[in-house]
Amino acid sequence: MRKVYLLLLAAALTAGCKQNTTTSSSTSSSNNADIKKLFDQYYEDRLKLYPLEATYEGDNRFNDQLPNDQSAAFRKEVHAFLERNLDQLKTFDREKLSEEDKLSYDILFYQLNTALEGQKQGMYSESYSYPHPIYLPFNQMVSLPLIMGQLGSGTGAQPFKTVKDYDNWLKRAEAFKTWADTAVANMDAGIKKNIVWPKAIVVKIIPQMQSFVVTKPEESLFYSPVKSFPKDFSDADKKRLTAAYKKVITTALVPTYKKLHDYLQDTYLAHTRSTSGFSAMPNGSAMYAFAVMQNTTTNKTPDEIYQLGLSEVARIRSKMDSIKNKVAFKGDLKAFFEYMRTDPKFKPFKTPKEVLDAFENIHKRMEPNLKKMFTHVPKTPFEIRQTEAFRAASASAEYNQGSADGSRPGIFYVPILNAKEFNVTSGMESLFLHEAIPGHHYQISLAQENTSLPKFRRFEVDNAYVEGWALYCESLGKELGLFADPYQHMGALGDEMHRAVRLVVDVAIHTKGMTREQAIKYMMDNEAIDEQGATAEIERYMANPGQALGYKIGALKIRELRNKAEKALGSKFNIGEFHNQILKDGSMPLSVLETKINTWIESQQK
Repeated sequence: MRKVYLLLLAAALTAGCKQNTTTSSSTSSSNNADIKKLFDQYYEDRLKLYPLEATYEGDNRFNDQLPNDQSAAFRKEVHAFLERNLDQLKTFDREKLSEEDKLSYDILFYQLNTALEGQKQGMYSESYSYPHPIYLPFNQMVSLPLIMGQLGSGTGAQPFKTVKDYDNWLKRAEAFKTWADTAVANMDAGIKKNIVWPKAIVVKIIPQMQSFVVTKPEESLFYSPVKSFPKDFSDADKKRLTAAYKKVITTALVPTYKKLHDYLQDTYLAHTRSTSGFSAMPNGSAMYAFAVMQNTTTNKTPDEIYQLGLSEVARIRSKMDSIKNKVAFKGDLKAFFEYMRTDPKFKPFKTPKEVLDAFENIHKRMEPNLKKMFTHVPKTPFEIRQTEAFRAASASAEYNQGSADGSRPGIFYVPILNAKEFNVTSGMESLFLHEAIPGHHYQISLAQENTSLPKFRRFEVDNAYVEGWALYCESLGKELGLFADPYQHMGALGDEMHRAVRLVVDVAIHTKGMTREQAIKYMMDNEAIDEQGATAEIERYMANPGQALGYKIGALKIRELRNKAEKALGSKFNIGEFHNQILKDGSMPLSVLETKINTWIESQQK
């Protein structure tokens, strides 16, 4: 089915390249106006289905809602939504659309077909999660229970500025119990079908659930908004809301987290599997093949990606050897990794603030060169924060998007379990380029701020494009005045190696029987990462199959397009305008991006 679908998509995109010169301008104008209505309605209906997406996008209309996206009724509703929009899209003659609407058509066509194909394979993509079998509703990385913690803490995307905001959260929190009950029922069904998580994943989820179980409501993370009432709240509102928050914590939230904890600990754990990959489960190979296709937006097979990973690992190792020799280190590469990981001089920090300040210093140092390479920059504010304690142990550094209206900043979160152990050679410069500026913050914020785009293009993301762009940004370090220190350059190569290793281990875990322990060893043999870090990474790939492939596949495609443009345009090539072309139209499948950039190159040549 996957190959058939991709052929259909290619045919549709190819047909769209032909111009219909006989169409009258009035007909074309009407066609464009009608399809814009479809785009708007699609986005509106999607937000009603997925209100958490609305919350993260700064649209507060549905902040009191939490649909039971684990239920069969919800999945049926989503299927009807996808089919309805695809049928409506097909009624338009693509050749009669404007160039901008053709691009929107191609993107939406791809997304709708991909989601429908996922349902055929038993894979679902609910709000803010990667595709997963319905019988595996959450894991240690992508988890509504953890998202609820972020939202209800008062420091996340859910606003707590008005009395209505506080009441909205109470309704959303009450609905969490129903979601959790259905998730448990789905996991029970998964046990019967032998579709269960590996034991290594579940033992990480259990303490996460336990962390939300408290004896007094005042001790709960969810009580934090009560401690920070806005000054303009009346005494009556404060009294009512305080009582309501104590009640929802005591009667809904804590019991729900306790139920999840107890079920995982007392029932589910005994049925977990010792294998690591999806291929060990019924239909697992087909589910993984879909995850690869969706996360890379290409028709590359898992084995093609595996072979690419092996060649990239060899190429980057050669560069690492060059730096090792440059600093005159005596010993092999693995010994060099150990030296960088453990030598006290690479751990200069004493407090979390010093770590955060060091990241801000990276930002300041590259600002002059940013202006040369980026002619369009976002208006959305930007902040660097330490990752909250309740999720730091299992979290990676990450970017949380700001709101489109600028009221909530884009946030670069850094997990700091122990500042004294935070290593400067871990690739701090490349990490900032990727997660913050010009990586995710520029790409996501510029798309959100571009009000000329249909809303679904402003806010929805394609993994390979978004993560590919961020990884491509890591390669800009020297052009932005960074990587002058050989150890920071080594850290950047380590980050690139990390993404190359992913191509090998992700595929090998899910299709070639590679065990968790073998994957951890392979990672530690090829990059400067300790066992704890490697374990967290490998377990991430076990839990979210295919997601980690998008980084390298996307970055290689963007670099390929830049090289092509530089060669074709020569002295006409402008790096700022190239970056603008990559970013200005928002996220899209790589196949659509390639067609778009090729068209731009041809226009520049003329």
